[in-house]
Amino acid sequence: MIGTLLVLFVILPFVELYLLIELGSRIGTLPTLGIVVLTGIAGAALAKHQGLSVLQRIQTEMSFGQMPGEIIFDGILVLIGAVLLITPGILTDTIGFLLLIPVTREIFKKYLKGWVSKKIESGQMVYYTQDSYHM
Repeated sequence: MIGTLLVLFVILPFVELYLLIELGSRIGTLPTLGIVVLTGIAGAALAKHQGLSVLQRIQTEMSFGQMPGEIIFDGILVLIGAVLLITPGILTDTIGFLLLIPVTREIFKKYLKGWVSKKIESGQMVYYTQDSYHM
């Protein structure tokens, strides 16, 4: 847990700052700021579109009496992608966009599902069904 927090709050900001300084020195300050602003606007639009698409798919599954399963992973990844796009930076924007594009999101979803499966198998994560709970 400490390692994750260290990466999120110390290392990642330094990497982002380094990338922004490097990009700024190569193409200039204003174009760099423009890229950050444009990726934020484009990312917000894409996040909204993908978020609404996921929500519609969840509602469709539920209207047929099915619990949304696989689509929940899409929703989690779209949410993470949107948060990353709100965070200014080149690396976070790149990962955020990759999470919002359905084709590349499938790659991340495969790893997320594997991670969740391992957590359930090890008993670190518990999920509940209508009848009981599972470890």
